[in-house]
Amino acid sequence: MPRWLRLRIYIGESDRYRGKPLYMYLLELFRKRGLKGATAIRGIAGYGSHSMIHTTGVLRLSEDLPVIVEVVDEEDAIKSVIDEVMEAVREGLVTLEPVEVLYYGSRGRQG
Repeated sequence: MPRWLRLRIYIGESDRYRGKPLYMYLLELFRKRGLKGATAIRGIAGYGSHSMIHTTGVLRLSEDLPVIVEVVDEEDAIKSVIDEVMEAVREGLVTLEPVEVLYYGSRGRQG
């Protein structure tokens, strides 16, 4: 039975790499490498290594909001992209943890 991992990357919405938003670069990287699926989640508030709180408050619409990019796949697939992720992420937090996958796939639509 394969071991599954979750790779989670905490970055800022304004972070960029190779001329594009970092979260989009990462999603495209995971897709190109054939990982099973990934999600970018935009936070409403948060802070990181600089301890500055970023929020969606009315007076701060231009603030750099937090983004979490998350991908779950089998261990070999996740480990095959870690070096490229670490090169692209210049500031933020990258975590790796085991997960128990109960279901992955598509149940389709009955017609």
